[in-house]
Amino acid sequence: MRLKLRNNICFMSVIVALLLCVSFNFRYFKADAQTYGTSAASAIVVERTGGKVLYSKNADEKRPIASTTKILTALTVLRICKDLEETVTVPDEAVGVEGSSIYLARGEKLRIIDMLYGLMLQSGNDCAVALAVTTAGSVEKFARLMNDTARASGASNSNFVNPHGLPDSDHYSTAADMALIACAAMRNDVFREIVATKVYKDCTWKDHEYNRTINNKNKILSMLEGGNGIKTGYTKAAGRCLVSSAQRNGKEVICVVLDCGPMFEDSCKLINAAFEELEKDAAAKE
Repeated sequence: MRLKLRNNICFMSVIVALLLCVSFNFRYFKADAQTYGTSAASAIVVERTGGKVLYSKNADEKRPIASTTKILTALTVLRICKDLEETVTVPDEAVGVEGSSIYLARGEKLRIIDMLYGLMLQSGNDCAVALAVTTAGSVEKFARLMNDTARASGASNSNFVNPHGLPDSDHYSTAADMALIACAAMRNDVFREIVATKVYKDCTWKDHEYNRTINNKNKILSMLEGGNGIKTGYTKAAGRCLVSSAQRNGKEVICVVLDCGPMFEDSCKLINAAFEELEKDAAAKE
């Protein structure tokens, strides 16, 4: 069956809960960030807990963001769906969606949590649509909830019209907004566990004698010390996009690069430089 918001009272309670979530504005500093950089069209690096901006380049420029959209999709689902173990039937709208996929079949039954792994690890556009329809009733209604979630996270320069990030002129964000959304998402323990998973094998597969093997496309998990997330993205319009994160010595850094050819390499350099700067700050305070 399809999950739906029970009534207007329930809907309003969800929105109120979103608005009460912790959000903050980034604290911009003119730091040593000038000593390192990126080929990305837009980028930002922040320390997640305090919101200190360690590097910024065209961070408020509105751009297409491809599948990094799915960070917000997952966060929205996690905030409105109370039972991630519930089994739902794949809606017809989710079958054969263009782009990356875990090949959901018509009438197939999966748990919400399985589709979240398919969404975030393998970037399944079919999972994105399935989650949107089963939790909100339609892609359009889900997109409204996505925008509510984004605003509650502090992201005010974005607009989302679909759950997967396929090109649409009305679907855009900024590096700064995506960092805010990522910071909010990484406060959710289930989200953190999902995006830090390299391989997921608990998802059943209709008409197969074995489960799906869902591999994480995010190389940051293997390339970078402390790498623990988050999401890749690519379309011709958006270029290569990456929202990444790493944790070291009790600090967590979020990095966003949009339209960046060497997205993994540049993100590693930016994050490593950010941790060096944080260490210098800590040493100076001792």
